[in-house]
Amino acid sequence: MFWKSLLRKKPLEALIHNKSNSIHLKQTLGAMDLIFLGVGAIVGTGIFILPGTIAALYSGPAIVLSFVIAAVVCALAALCYSEFASSVPVAGSAYTYGYVIFGEFIAWLLGWALLLEYGLAVASVASGWSSYFKTLLSGFHIHIPDAISGAFNPEAGTYVNIPAIAIVAIIAYLLTRGIRESTRVNAFMVILKISVILLFILVGVFYVKPDNWEPFMPFGFSGVLNGAALVFFAYLGFDAVSSAAEEVKNPQKNMPIGIIGSLLVCTVLYIAVSIVLTGIVSYQDLNVADPVAFALQVINQNWIAGIVSLGAVVGMITVILVMLYGGTRLIYAMGRDGLLPKSMAKIDEKTNTPIKSTWTYAIVIMFFAGVVPLNRLAELVNMGTLFAFMMVSIGIIFLRRNKSIASGGFKTPLYPVLPIVSFLMCLFLITRLSVETWIACGIWFLLGLILYFAFGRRNSTLNK
Repeated sequence: MFWKSLLRKKPLEALIHNKSNSIHLKQTLGAMDLIFLGVGAIVGTGIFILPGTIAALYSGPAIVLSFVIAAVVCALAALCYSEFASSVPVAGSAYTYGYVIFGEFIAWLLGWALLLEYGLAVASVASGWSSYFKTLLSGFHIHIPDAISGAFNPEAGTYVNIPAIAIVAIIAYLLTRGIRESTRVNAFMVILKISVILLFILVGVFYVKPDNWEPFMPFGFSGVLNGAALVFFAYLGFDAVSSAAEEVKNPQKNMPIGIIGSLLVCTVLYIAVSIVLTGIVSYQDLNVADPVAFALQVINQNWIAGIVSLGAVVGMITVILVMLYGGTRLIYAMGRDGLLPKSMAKIDEKTNTPIKSTWTYAIVIMFFAGVVPLNRLAELVNMGTLFAFMMVSIGIIFLRRNKSIASGGFKTPLYPVLPIVSFLMCLFLITRLSVETWIACGIWFLLGLILYFAFGRRNSTLNK
């Protein structure tokens, strides 16, 4: 009986039925909304920070290959996500897919992993945003005291990061006003962000020195692979698009367009920025906090460097918005299933948003963003995501065997080879992460197991 309860599955009919009763989200989003959500989530710290530091420490100019390898892994997972989002158009992303295919226990682990991914991504990006925002204000001779603009570190004179807390609170408030309003703001900021990136590429290409690409692979192919495991962080976010499935018009058609389209746009931008960046400045000099702005300063384009810094501030806001959105919809889905308190699934009638789950998640993230230094936890985000990607990839095989699920939507090509290759590539990238990351992730999952067996298993709607 105990083992049977761990493997109990959520019938898709029950999920669809839930959408038609009092607990539901309105379908208001189209394909372009989803692409803007995806680009908003993906293009952030990854394009403004990672290309420089990883080129300097791991890949050299071959960081282009690191981005390509990470993009291939993400593309394979994206195809699998697209089939799931098309077949199971319900809020919750990989968590909901796992509930339908693998059963409750695996679904809980997936949901717990994604809460880690979204939460730490928002907290770490908010911390990075705070640094860029502080630099931007200093250009106008406005200075924020160190004591209230850094994580808790008395030796360095910092105690709490107020700007990081403030930006998470502002975005949480925006999300409670309604998803249509949030996507409009996101679309405007995404257009501004892409314009800034294109400006860097168009200006920087005239200052490229091919000699800077020699040697192309200074750390060997092993360095390229290690770089791929780390720049994987730069692609996080397309999976958050699948959290919007329940609020999408015609999800069978629009979900695959949104997921794959946003990933394609971002891959092209990443590769172009990497080529230009390592061509302007030697990879050995790029281990700085703001490599894109630094490269522009080297070629005496200071005014464009200022615009890029502004673009970075705006770009990180969209990442916070979409990742926080994904986390709140995940908590909403888990509350609706009884694995978290039912109050987490309460929808506000006026704004049609889960206000309580939004603020609960945001307040926890605000604590981490404001007090905890997150530089050592960045790899944890990758661990949670890769685990989810692995389960979604292998889950396609079980999805095809489930005859109770309609099969008229998007199909992953080259089945079953592609899902299996996607699973193995994600597994390989996990092995490239550090031992410390494995230990920290083990502690996180242990906490999740305690919560599940103390609350979720007994209060699950399937238990009744």
